[in-house]
Amino acid sequence: MTVMAHDADRRPPSTWPREYGLVRPDGGAWIWLSDTHVLAALAAAAPVWALLVMTVGDRMHVTTGWAGWITLVLAQPLIEEIVFRGVLQGQLLQMGLSRRHGPFTNANLVTTVCFVGAHLFTQPPAWALAVSVPSLVFGHLRERFGSVWPAVFVHAIYNAGFALAAWWVHA
Repeated sequence: MTVMAHDADRRPPSTWPREYGLVRPDGGAWIWLSDTHVLAALAAAAPVWALLVMTVGDRMHVTTGWAGWITLVLAQPLIEEIVFRGVLQGQLLQMGLSRRHGPFTNANLVTTVCFVGAHLFTQPPAWALAVSVPSLVFGHLRERFGSVWPAVFVHAIYNAGFALAAWWVHA
């Protein structure tokens, strides 16, 4: 007796996890940590934190309590990267906005404008504009590895460093 497969059984597996970057980074789960682009992104952060301490100083907002730290260092990077670099940038890439301008695609540029716009709701304009460079970095990492997870990691490090710098100024 021959069993006939249903049409649903013959469909290719869903591609949305890859489209949204919700997959293991290309090259392996943790190999991206030694990538020169990731290392450069991490190395660039310390001078920025020092510059913020010297120029903004006590106007920096200090994160208090465990809930504040967990939100800033874990929840915000995870949610923002999935929404902006995963869903939005992923959809823009699927729509064909993959033309490059140096290391940045049109999808990354549009996503960055949206990311800055979202920060305008909670930050003064200068602070919201300041997230444009990190946003471009996160978008570049998302495209470089086909995954949001390296961007989530670097975003979490950036937020933690910023919070530690603010804490240090106020200590």
